[in-house]
Amino acid sequence: MTHPGCRTCSWFPVAGQVSIGPFGPSAPGLLMLPKEEGRRSVDSSRQGSLVDNRRGSVTIPLRLPWSRNRIGPLRGISVEFEANQRRYAPPERPVAVICIDGCADEYLSVSMCHGKMPHTAELCRRGYRGLARGVVPSFTNVNNASIVTGVPPSAHGIAGNFFLNPDTGEEVMMNAPEFLRCGTLLTAAADAGRKVAFITAKEKLRTVLGNGIVSRGGIAFSSEKVDEARAASHGIDGAESIVGRSRPEIYSGDASVYVLEAGAALVEQGRADFLYLSLTDYMQHRYPPEAPESLEFHAALDEQIGRLLQAGCLVAATADHGMNGKNRADGAPNVIYVESLLTDRFGPIARVICPITDPYVVHHGALGALVMVHLQQGAPEADVIRFLDEQDGITEVLTRSQAARKLELPPDRIGDLVVLSGRSVVLGKTPEHHDLSVLEGGLRSHGGRYEQMVPFLLSEPLTDGYLQRARMDPRNFDIFDFACNGTRNDRS
Repeated sequence: MTHPGCRTCSWFPVAGQVSIGPFGPSAPGLLMLPKEEGRRSVDSSRQGSLVDNRRGSVTIPLRLPWSRNRIGPLRGISVEFEANQRRYAPPERPVAVICIDGCADEYLSVSMCHGKMPHTAELCRRGYRGLARGVVPSFTNVNNASIVTGVPPSAHGIAGNFFLNPDTGEEVMMNAPEFLRCGTLLTAAADAGRKVAFITAKEKLRTVLGNGIVSRGGIAFSSEKVDEARAASHGIDGAESIVGRSRPEIYSGDASVYVLEAGAALVEQGRADFLYLSLTDYMQHRYPPEAPESLEFHAALDEQIGRLLQAGCLVAATADHGMNGKNRADGAPNVIYVESLLTDRFGPIARVICPITDPYVVHHGALGALVMVHLQQGAPEADVIRFLDEQDGITEVLTRSQAARKLELPPDRIGDLVVLSGRSVVLGKTPEHHDLSVLEGGLRSHGGRYEQMVPFLLSEPLTDGYLQRARMDPRNFDIFDFACNGTRNDRS
């Protein structure tokens, strides 16, 4: 038996484009309306539609070929906008970009192999499925900031969930809008007249990335605090009534499903047509892809993805990072405490920052695959680098300038050293700094290169130019570019 979208099977969808697997991309199989069949003209009684005078009155998207997802009159005209020196020309139809937090590609493959994601499998068959490279540190704030700005951290300034503020010397959460050094494409889309909705599971993302959306007539709220949404501050009153149920528990898969339910409801009600829907990775931290709980969670996500497709959305999806088990053979977390290690060898010469740190410690215990090391003045940097590089489980030790160049990070918001670990290893500060009792069933975490490659899905086939780009080195923060500019069914 073979399964749609499964990387372990020999069968691949032939009606769409797939860059994963031995057979490469397949033909898109589009139904195009021949240009010579009749004269098309603007129907003044139906703004934004065209008429085929030879076949009778037929509604066809303005500037677009016939699409299987477009039936009925258009609701408006596509507008272009620019954000951070990138131009976006979204289709007139609703656009919904999803960040499936913590979604390593195997979560989708396994779920589709078990028949749990039929809508997503169909999306892959008809559209595009591939991989993209995320940002390192592969943490939530960093990558979500890149996705909504379209640029790397060196431009937007967010280098972690948590950092040592050089202006104050304090360790702080990087979850306030003033830390963002450029605007977002969400506010640019709102300025261009799109009905923007930014819905996230985690409140911390709303606060750092949602600034300016509501003042431009958009909607921004989190499922974590949906009951606190107000028109003045979130662009909507009674957000719970949109979904039809009350606030979900943040430490649950339901917190993610709720985001997609809210997004679909806003599209169905005509209240949003340009959406960014960012989920939470609680389930990925808790369960491997083959766990029954994970399979049922992805089935619930798939139901809502199908709902967005049914509502006429162009759906695109990626992730902020993947996820890996970080445990020893006995099941205990496989941790290297970097500050303790350095203190034992050199004395108190270093301050280690764990940039994965955020309010959701139940997810990861503030243990990730990358840490920042701030050295005291006069510390023997070369000796420290050599010592750390010799430790089993540590894969890279980069100086500030190397990390800024190789990882595209803002140099003033990272450590003197940036240290990364192997696939099954996490890095911490000291044993006293991390409460491992909050972890249940072992540790699954992220932050390094082994969680950098993430899914990259679009519900429509790509143009030839964008398909070529997808075969090279696409980034997860290119997802809005691909969705707005690169799909074949929405290009003339």
